[in-house]
Amino acid sequence: MNSRNPVQTLPSPFTLPPGGQGNPPLTDWAGMFRGGQQQSGTVTKSQRSCSPFTMSVSVLSITRPLSIISGLLQVASLLGLALLLLKAAQLYLRRQRLLKAVQEFPSPPSHWLFGHKQELQKEEELQLLLKWVENFPCACPRWLWGTEVELMIYDPDYMKLILGRSDPKSEGSYRFMAPWIGYGLLLLNGQTWFQHRRMLTPAFHYDILKPYVGLMADSVQVMLDKWEELLSQNSSLEIFGHISLMTLDTIMKCAFSYQGNHQADRNSQSYLQATRDLNNLVFSRMRNVFYQKDIIYRLTPEGRLNHRACQLAHQHTDRVIKMRKAQLQEEGELDKVRSKRHLDFLDILLFAQRENGNSFSDKDLRAEVDTFMFEGHDTTASGISWILYALATHPEHQQRCREEVQSLLGDGASITWDHLDQMPYTTMCIKEALRLYPPVPAVGRELSKPITFPDGRSLPKGFLVSPSFYALHHNPKVWPNPEVFDPSRFAPDSSRHSHAFLPFSGGPRNCIGKQFAMNEMKVAVALTLLRFELAPDPFRVPVPFPRIVLKSKNGIHLHLRKLL
Repeated sequence: MNSRNPVQTLPSPFTLPPGGQGNPPLTDWAGMFRGGQQQSGTVTKSQRSCSPFTMSVSVLSITRPLSIISGLLQVASLLGLALLLLKAAQLYLRRQRLLKAVQEFPSPPSHWLFGHKQELQKEEELQLLLKWVENFPCACPRWLWGTEVELMIYDPDYMKLILGRSDPKSEGSYRFMAPWIGYGLLLLNGQTWFQHRRMLTPAFHYDILKPYVGLMADSVQVMLDKWEELLSQNSSLEIFGHISLMTLDTIMKCAFSYQGNHQADRNSQSYLQATRDLNNLVFSRMRNVFYQKDIIYRLTPEGRLNHRACQLAHQHTDRVIKMRKAQLQEEGELDKVRSKRHLDFLDILLFAQRENGNSFSDKDLRAEVDTFMFEGHDTTASGISWILYALATHPEHQQRCREEVQSLLGDGASITWDHLDQMPYTTMCIKEALRLYPPVPAVGRELSKPITFPDGRSLPKGFLVSPSFYALHHNPKVWPNPEVFDPSRFAPDSSRHSHAFLPFSGGPRNCIGKQFAMNEMKVAVALTLLRFELAPDPFRVPVPFPRIVLKSKNGIHLHLRKLL
């Protein structure tokens, strides 16, 4: 260093620390790098690792990635915040559009986030619905949550207008049933629905339905024999489970050509349990804002239970399809079936697949089987159970029905197609029970175009509308004293609006199996009244609650007394 120009310089990485003895020879540096013996005054290993050059490299190697990560986190946070604000703005604008759309329809106060959920938790849903029917004429908006609302309608003129249109089923809720029953007649829309409906209509021709009456009677008698055995064991009997087994047995024999007694079959009981679970799970998912996305729902315990229940249901229907296909492959069976004037439900599907395999896949086939297996037994079981409960709570009407059936059938050894139109009072009681307890409480539609109702109020395209049959049937403006069981409402000389009574829906999308269901209800009621006197259990009064099918929260318990 020049003493005349005392300029401070940064230490060289090869400069010895203070107290050293000068620069070592170059050969010593070479030896040092070769790992040779270090001598006094040479740079030690620890000194090299702590040198300023090495330390600066180490600090840079750590701080540079940290600064990059920090920057990325800041960008991600800002991006996330921007997306969150954008989503919040979208939800806010959606809510404002919905508020504007329903401004002509008064409704009870609702929470901006939870909708009417808090009110529904305080009171039974159907009881709360009846209060709304009294206070809000024709229709009432129900907020499921802050950005989801549906207009419940319960006026006959509103019903006629909505059900007469070709609006599709509301995708937002019905799609939750798709993993279970697939896209069959219930969930299909448009031209595909029309093609399937036209294809399956012959399965419900009266020539097909006539011989079913005997099969229905056989299944009912098996159930009644079981009830007789259980009378000594129980003071009262929960009937819904037994009736579900009976209606499943009936639909298996009638629509799917399945032989045997399925009321004692473990597979049938597993299928019914899966159906009960899916009824609850699907309905619960429709009402839960956090379960709307499939990817989230699959990760929840409910989502996993839903998946397992769907598998059980599909195993049952796959077994039915497989067995019928095997039967049709037997020598002579195919020609025998082909020669029939009218084919059974499953045979129509199988022949359609043979002829149009490209346009009617295995997936389409199973969807129709899953749909009718569920709807063909569960809705009918609900109807029969509530009819028997209504007769049990009104013994004077029960006795009058019994006398009518006794005069027609005697001991009930046989019941035929011709008998079903010869029990007018029993039919009136069945219809009045279906008015009070419609098997399907409500359906959903999504408006494909704007609509203006008869009173001038309107809704835009895309709005969700829910025709509530339960509310319609309990509307005091349509049915005076709606909670009173009065079969005379359906006397032959009575008159009413064409859309005041809709236990099987209405319009072009009404229940394709309504005649099948009515026949089965008549057979079950007539044969039951011939063998038992029914009385309610005062300690276990059923509590109706809406699912896909109307159920009782605590079952339907009746006292049975064997008639001599």
